[in-house]
Amino acid sequence: MKPVVLRSERLVLSRPTRNDIDAITESCQDETFPRTLASLPWPYTRADAAFYVTRIVSLGWLTGRTLTWGIRESEHGPHLGSIGWRRERGDIGFWLDARSRGRGYMTEAVRTVCEWVFSSLGQERIGWEAVAGNLASARVARSAGFRFDGERPVEVAFRDGSRPMGWHGHRLRADDGSAHEGWPV
Repeated sequence: MKPVVLRSERLVLSRPTRNDIDAITESCQDETFPRTLASLPWPYTRADAAFYVTRIVSLGWLTGRTLTWGIRESEHGPHLGSIGWRRERGDIGFWLDARSRGRGYMTEAVRTVCEWVFSSLGQERIGWEAVAGNLASARVARSAGFRFDGERPVEVAFRDGSRPMGWHGHRLRADDGSAHEGWPV
């Protein structure tokens, strides 16, 4: 699949490139990431970021299995975070650099990706999961119109093979994108 650029009111979502490797490396030094991002190597190195961009992201777009966008304020702006949609699981995952949090960027990016997945790929349902207690991720999902489904072990195993308790939710194509009650946040 050819990478698709998505635009929202304040953001440009585009495929991460080699030019983003240093920014991704720096962002992924966040000490909360090993507890909240299942597959992220730790400690995270520049080689990990290069592998992510040149192999994981590239192969994901080539096969159409995992579509990953870098989040930017402008077309050639710095990489602020990533958001991806996994076709086989029908869900999204995301992270944002600590310096870019608290501005509503991730909620805007999640809404943008969901609308594109619904309209362009014909998906009827998009799932979300986070480690139980990841309040920031839950706030984003709630604000982006997801419904809270409850708590059960995460589906994506962590580096050590464990599956800690997770929060799960979903958004339907028919949903209007407004926040729903019943969230732990």
